[in-house]
Amino acid sequence: MYAVSPRFLQALTGSHRIVTRVDAFYDGALTVADLPISDGSVTVDRGSKIRRSLSLTIPDLSLLPWDATDPLAVYGQTLVVSRGIWFADAPEMVPLGTFRIDEPSADVHEGPITLTGKSSEAAIQDDKFITPTTTRGYGSCVLAITALIRATLPDAVIVNATSDGRDPVCAVATWDANADRWDAVTQIATAMNAEIFVDALDRFVIVDIPAVNSAAVAWEVADGEGGTLMSAGRQMTRANVFNRVVVMGENTSSGTAPVSGVAYDNDPNSATRWGGPFGNVTKTYSSSLFTTSGACQAAAGYMLADAMAPNVQTSLGTIPNPALEAGDCLRVNYAGRKDLFIAQSLTVPLTAEGSFSITLRGGKEDDGS
Repeated sequence: MYAVSPRFLQALTGSHRIVTRVDAFYDGALTVADLPISDGSVTVDRGSKIRRSLSLTIPDLSLLPWDATDPLAVYGQTLVVSRGIWFADAPEMVPLGTFRIDEPSADVHEGPITLTGKSSEAAIQDDKFITPTTTRGYGSCVLAITALIRATLPDAVIVNATSDGRDPVCAVATWDANADRWDAVTQIATAMNAEIFVDALDRFVIVDIPAVNSAAVAWEVADGEGGTLMSAGRQMTRANVFNRVVVMGENTSSGTAPVSGVAYDNDPNSATRWGGPFGNVTKTYSSSLFTTSGACQAAAGYMLADAMAPNVQTSLGTIPNPALEAGDCLRVNYAGRKDLFIAQSLTVPLTAEGSFSITLRGGKEDDGS
């Protein structure tokens, strides 16, 4: 969760004035400060290759783009979005992201202007390799990730926020011409037993894969008087739940033999235990970035915790908390239960009247441990 003051969290349940700010930039220069908006939202989704997306409605038809350099055109123009609370002394704002503008449109006589935007993963994804590209010469995973990203965005900020600051040696891997550059970046992050995304400050952040068993609670949601929970729904499914993970590596560039590693859910008390009533369900992952059996085994064990997490999807309607990030751990106190979840996706409204929704994955009873 983005760092905010204690009074900010306390004020979420109050009647303070909500403040939203959207600034337009082109080629690094501010073109329109504090755009007028009538509606909009920012969606943050762990399951999407592009983590943050923007939808916006602007009532001022004079801002409809006609020329390539107009503030809301699609030739590199960006919007910086934040939402906050106005206190007596000053507003406290929370960044929601930097978005390139993708699709502005409007009725030219009546308006309004509607547009969509995407965070900076989209720029990396668009820049396909034009020749075969290799990690040869980059001594570590973070160095390889940084080189691939900065070949597209030279000023990009890359942050290694893994819990132990790990930066293992990067195996030699090669991608063909026309391959997806962002896929290559995420594959290297996976080889680190991590994930990578663009955060609200427009930084490329490498983090541990969130696990409900070990993550610190970022926010508590509760029903009843004084709570922030307004509605909740629950769905259970077998989809995307696995009790065995097999990781394979075959790297012709390094001349190593094929390798593999396997991890099982072998907890006799687990509902998804291998060989139990749940059945045997295998997830496989293959990458040329794994060149030893030990690396494959470590990755399989690391992936297993996320793979066997119960796919109990809980959807919440709460008072908006713009400081949340997908991947945060939430404690939910509802229907006489207290459970821990990982935030899979959330949609933050940009107006005071908009609805705030969170989809949570997994779920573990909070026993206080």
